[in-house]
Amino acid sequence: MSETLSVSGIKNGSAIDHIPPGQALRIIQLLQLTKSKLKITVGMHLPSKKIGIKDLIKIENRTLTENEANEIVVFAPLATINLIENFKVVQKYKTHLPKLMKKVFNCPNPKCITQQEPISSIFYIDQQSKQVLLTCHYCEKVFERDQVKVRI
Repeated sequence: MSETLSVSGIKNGSAIDHIPPGQALRIIQLLQLTKSKLKITVGMHLPSKKIGIKDLIKIENRTLTENEANEIVVFAPLATINLIENFKVVQKYKTHLPKLMKKVFNCPNPKCITQQEPISSIFYIDQQSKQVLLTCHYCEKVFERDQVKVRI
């Protein structure tokens, strides 16, 4: 049996690989890709030698910033983020989990002041083992990564 690519290559842009299954859509929201006219290729539940099953996002003609790459790590701690030029990887981001994220998430606590007032959210990020935890600056509640929603 010959091997074939499940997702086609892109000439120029960014590729986010080794995303945990089900997190690709959250990363698309985080990067606000639904608001753009860019060509986006999404692969979900693809086989991966590194993590078993993975999601994958390819964005044509857009170069992710280092800051965006580090924000992606909240949803995909083992992700590899590649910049592509002329169908070749020209740069790989070495990412790290940010300590703080502003204006990215909505606090799920209904009693948090961010639910009542026009205040930008601030979350402190911590990783314990494989679990990413976010602590709201205002209400000080701790949430697992999957409990917070990306602000749209």
